Amino acid sequence: MTTGFLIATILVAAVCTFATRAVPFVLFGGKKEPPKVVIYLGKILPVAILGILIVYGIGDFSALEWTSLLPKLIGVALTAVMHLWKRSVLLSISVGTIGYMLLINFVF
Repeated sequence: MTTGFLIATILVAAVCTFATRAVPFVLFGGKKEPPKVVIYLGKILPVAILGILIVYGIGDFSALEWTSLLPKLIGVALTAVMHLWKRSVLLSISVGTIGYMLLINFVF
């Protein structure tokens, strides 16, 4: 790849990233109230996305290989318990991920 191509790729990625972050402020900045559908989606989508991620993360196991499912379920449980206890997304995800990695590397 040429240097010009790499620079163009980085510029396009930067513009797209900036645009996706700036558009909500342009549309709803100031004293404009967001539409009700945007408020609804803001409330419902995080839970839906988490559900999809859980199904995707746990879904790739064989019924005969319970040892591949158990660490995943323990990791999800660790994440849920930590979040209910501390209400910190970063801490919850970190504890769940570290717990899962420790389980698959040292226990299972």
